[in-house]
Amino acid sequence: MKEYLDLVKLVMKEGSRKPSRTGIDTISYFGAFYKVDLAKGFPLLTTKKMEWNSLLYEVLWYLSGDNHIRNLRKHTKIWDAWADEEGNLETSYGYFWRHFPSAEKDENGKWNVSEIDQIKYVIDEIKRNPNSRRLVVTAWEPGNASKSKLPPCHYSFAFNVNNGKLNCHLTQRSGDIALGIPFNLAAYSILTQIIAQEVNLKLGFFAHTIIDAHIYVADKGTPNEKYDHLKGLKEQIKREPLPLPQLNITKKPIDELKFEDFELLFYHSHDKIKFEVAV
Repeated sequence: MKEYLDLVKLVMKEGSRKPSRTGIDTISYFGAFYKVDLAKGFPLLTTKKMEWNSLLYEVLWYLSGDNHIRNLRKHTKIWDAWADEEGNLETSYGYFWRHFPSAEKDENGKWNVSEIDQIKYVIDEIKRNPNSRRLVVTAWEPGNASKSKLPPCHYSFAFNVNNGKLNCHLTQRSGDIALGIPFNLAAYSILTQIIAQEVNLKLGFFAHTIIDAHIYVADKGTPNEKYDHLKGLKEQIKREPLPLPQLNITKKPIDELKFEDFELLFYHSHDKIKFEVAV
């Protein structure tokens, strides 16, 4: 997909090398942005083979609202590095999507906490008032973020309805260009299609702002060499993007959707490129 390859080239060309929390240096670029037209096809990268099953199970896990990965572990190990032995996760995107804590003081000055299902709110509000500019979902809870092993990277997204189409904008504080961003792009495109179908709208654009867009780099012959992503990305930008696949989703209420209700059609890609995860 050209938009993604252009993003890779931008970070390579204009980014600056700096150290990171992981101990692996990055080439970092501030304030990257791109958007894709979802009406042209489902934006699953074709310049490398993507792990479709892991991606879809992760999205469904988000929508379940779970704050543990015990069920997710049956299908993918993607979150194992940040969970405890029982599978509990301090920062669970879906948990805050579906159970965000909202505190209000009563007449005695005591704080009472209730839960907000942000996904339900967005769906109900689009149906009630599609012109709303308040269709925002956040996964960033400051108390949780201050102690979490990995606070939310893709921390807030907002929907917008224009000309009968549903658009989604994702804001991400930190984005691993080689590994994370292809997953984020596809995951939020799935979510946008799910909600568009729920509210009877056509697909519009997915837009993405990445505050710290980075590529992991390591010098040849050093202990961290295996974490260098430049070689794989340089190979990827030489490849010609193939036609985008299509995604069909069974017409069901959002909370009834299962893995079997999603059908990826016509997905063809170049060979897989292996990138090591910097934890």
